[in-house]
Amino acid sequence: MKAILKIQSELRQALATGLRKRGFIELSPVILSPITDPLNHPTSPATITCYDYDYHVTQSMIFHKQLALRTLEKIFTFSPNVRVEPLERVRTGRHLFEFSQLDLEVRNASREEIMTLCEELLVFTMKSLKKRCAKELKFLDRQLSIPTTPFKQIRYQDAYNKYGDDFETEISKRATEPVWIIDIPLANREFYDKEDQKHPGYLRDMDLLYPKGYGEALSGGEREYEYERIKQRILKKGQSLAQFKQYLALAQGDLPPSAGFGIGIERLTRYICGLQRIEEASLFPKIPGKICI
Repeated sequence: MKAILKIQSELRQALATGLRKRGFIELSPVILSPITDPLNHPTSPATITCYDYDYHVTQSMIFHKQLALRTLEKIFTFSPNVRVEPLERVRTGRHLFEFSQLDLEVRNASREEIMTLCEELLVFTMKSLKKRCAKELKFLDRQLSIPTTPFKQIRYQDAYNKYGDDFETEISKRATEPVWIIDIPLANREFYDKEDQKHPGYLRDMDLLYPKGYGEALSGGEREYEYERIKQRILKKGQSLAQFKQYLALAQGDLPPSAGFGIGIERLTRYICGLQRIEEASLFPKIPGKICI
């Protein structure tokens, strides 16, 4: 555990250093808010009451990232997230119900620019870890292979047609280097992800898969920023405008175009260290279905 935590500490530093070199400014994380990421899969709400108001425990900082870009051009944060997902997720070895992610967003950026940024950041981080954590990696018997850029890209529909519902698992198992999944169907993501105007029904989104069976690394893409389109997308998802009234009040006429992603720190640690299960990447893991300190 000491070796794993040393590597995790160094990877946080490398990620932050790589972003600061590119002009990013770090924000403090938002833990509680009346609005949070609705997500596209079932989670149980984690809420508390403060001063007679209901606050959500942050599932991701997507809305706050968008709003922050009214002030700054490039931002990142190490954001704690709480997602009380279905109990069966424990079987994957990739899910905790409390975890941290590096969340970043860039004003006026395209999906392709953010994908390139991610590739450069991961390569920079892995090279740094090979140098600064050589002793720990040797102790864990982990040989780090620096991936070749640009990473391979596969369209979501092509992946689904070839491998079926569990295509992410199959592609991750077969891959020897990270792989992008792009052009995700509109119904498979949240309302804030931008629809591709040249290809209606598909999003300007991407997921990154780690190789050798380590599964999903990150999700991201371009964002809807036009007020009327945001409202249309909320209603199209079967959600109510009232559910997001605070966000809509702030977003009206004042959101810049942007793109970004969130990458899980524990999942990245698991991949770097070659761990069997994600709970090995945390000193105090929150394992679905268990009482955890």
